[in-house]
Amino acid sequence: MSDVRIIKKYPNRRLYDTQVSRYITLEEVRQLVLQNVEFRVEDKRTSDDITRSILLQVISEQEENGNPIFSVELLSFIVRYYGDPMQSSISRYLELSLRLFTEQQTHFTEQLRDLLGQAQQPVLALKELVQKELADKQLPVWRAVRKEFLKNLERAKAIKPLLRERDEDAAGGSD
Repeated sequence: MSDVRIIKKYPNRRLYDTQVSRYITLEEVRQLVLQNVEFRVEDKRTSDDITRSILLQVISEQEENGNPIFSVELLSFIVRYYGDPMQSSISRYLELSLRLFTEQQTHFTEQLRDLLGQAQQPVLALKELVQKELADKQLPVWRAVRKEFLKNLERAKAIKPLLRERDEDAAGGSD
């Protein structure tokens, strides 16, 4: 675990990178993410892992400056799932979707680079080839994700009436 870079967050809200022995900014944390550097942010007083909180701050800063990724509709959708029985499923679904998107983007970029090196092949043929190949590879993954999502949806549907019944019983029993 010595490969994990430790960043300490002090009570004054400053972040101290123990590897380079200096304070760093949220932008520098963002650069660590872009460089695929594995790190952990710890609260200096409690030693609690607060990496998620810091990453959310990085996202918030990025959303405020420039072109946001999250629309109001998407953020509302995510907020609605907090506390819902489907919360863990939606988290897993989003994670798998983004991982698949990243893999496809990398694959597409590599294929584009290879094919553009061969000047005799037209760009339109490249586009069709890549789209078909990506769609063929994507289908089994999406089926698996959809199957898991629907399975969890069915569980949630089964749980909701039981919770409602329990709440009604509790409310009726207090008379």
